Amino acid sequence: MTVCHPRRVTSPLRFGRFAVDTPVVLAPMAGITNVAFRQLCREQGAGVYVCEMVMTRALVERNPKTLRMIAFADDERPRSLQLYGVDPEVTAAAVRRIVDEDLADHIDMNFGCPVPRVTRKGGGAALPWKRRLFDRIVSEAVRAAAPAGIPVTVKMRIGIDDEHQTYLDAGRIAEEAGAAWVALHGRTAAQRYSGEADWEAIAKLKQELSVPVLGNGDIWEAEDALDMMRQTGCDGVVIGRGCLGRPWLFADLAAAFAGQPRRARPALGEVVAMMLRHAELLVRWWGREREGVTDFRKHVAWYLKGFPVGSELRRSMAMTSTLDELAHLAHQLDFSAPFPETVLGKPRGRTNSPGKVSLPYGWLDDRDSTVVPAGAEMDDSGG
Repeated sequence: MTVCHPRRVTSPLRFGRFAVDTPVVLAPMAGITNVAFRQLCREQGAGVYVCEMVMTRALVERNPKTLRMIAFADDERPRSLQLYGVDPEVTAAAVRRIVDEDLADHIDMNFGCPVPRVTRKGGGAALPWKRRLFDRIVSEAVRAAAPAGIPVTVKMRIGIDDEHQTYLDAGRIAEEAGAAWVALHGRTAAQRYSGEADWEAIAKLKQELSVPVLGNGDIWEAEDALDMMRQTGCDGVVIGRGCLGRPWLFADLAAAFAGQPRRARPALGEVVAMMLRHAELLVRWWGREREGVTDFRKHVAWYLKGFPVGSELRRSMAMTSTLDELAHLAHQLDFSAPFPETVLGKPRGRTNSPGKVSLPYGWLDDRDSTVVPAGAEMDDSGG
């Protein structure tokens, strides 16, 4: 009898001394990708699971909240940390601290954040416009990480807006500076999370670079990831909003990349079990029940999206303060309700409108300036 084995769709994603069979990266999301959520996702399938973005200055100055945000579970490998910085010297100091104190195994640099409080200081998606400053930041990070063999990667957007695209220049600069991979969100900062991601830009970047290129944007189902890989030739995918309220998306991705047809379609009872476990993990991470359950509230709508749950019960579950209260309300749900197929392929999380990007005064005037804007380095925790 001939046994047919499923054919893998992709090769392992390699960066530094690491390789993951499923070329999937969990994107850092503020208030979401803490230890608890990462553990839920890691249990579903292999990949790279990145903590919330932290500020370089806050790390150097040992901001207590920042130290909490970069906590990892004992079995997390690689320990992936995303840094945000605008000053090359502060960035280097932050990376040296990571090396000296063994805080992480992988450093991802954020050049994709479109939030106004970030871009108005020249950071995030605004920074690659200053190509020499961008080069210095990535180069300093790579140089500081080298003694420990820590790979440094870069995540960015297409550019500030359609008239100020930076991704091809920035990709080449990052590669020459020693970045282990470059991830591209196929939107400009001006688009924020509106419209459709431009996968063609990901394909163009892949043609330009020899280091791995990862694609990000509009991956709602495992099939979307396969389509992106086929259409762009990218080496892996970055998952953000698509996994909100759906940690099992990573099981679907692992199956899809292994050439297997199975997909998770949990009934409401299974979803409730995942919700309660998520809340318990948050309580364990916070160390206080009220804070953990309060943190969980924002996840309720994402988990229940599309299920036949009354608005009053949804609202009550999103106002709980104890695990017992959450469990009592959850057990009023119809556990037999099937997974709502109508929500498949639909956006989750933020779907805001496009808008003008906030930038420092005169930011667009000189692309080769390496001047760091006054007050650019934020000392808060990040997220």
